[in-house]
Amino acid sequence: MDRNDALKEAKSKGLDLVLVAEKANPPVAKILDFNKFLYEENKKAQQAKAGSKKSELKEFRFGPTIEEGDLQTRIRRTRDFLKDGDRVKITIYMRGREMMHPQNAFEKIEKMREELDDIARVEKEPKKKGNLISTTFVRK
Repeated sequence: MDRNDALKEAKSKGLDLVLVAEKANPPVAKILDFNKFLYEENKKAQQAKAGSKKSELKEFRFGPTIEEGDLQTRIRRTRDFLKDGDRVKITIYMRGREMMHPQNAFEKIEKMREELDDIARVEKEPKKKGNLISTTFVRK
């Protein structure tokens, strides 16, 4: 249909001529109520937003003297959280004399990094803040 004819028809019905696919050959247009069209588009966008899951931040806290079995449990749980799309923060707290040897905490974090290398990457490099050392893992 010719553009001018389409505009006349739209005006006679009290509606708008809306260009749907500009790049198509020939371009595609629809005769519809533009305000209703915008309302429905916003409604679709809101439903899509409501349906999407926001990634949560899960956190594990443990000391630098954690044993191998317990560390493997934390790694396994971290892997599950990452598969669900969550971010995982690892916090190692040091008390008393443990603060004299922060390399033990960094070793635990490095062990977790090696174990989770296939599924995760480090979002924030390990940082020491007072008696805490923390890092965050996100899915690759």
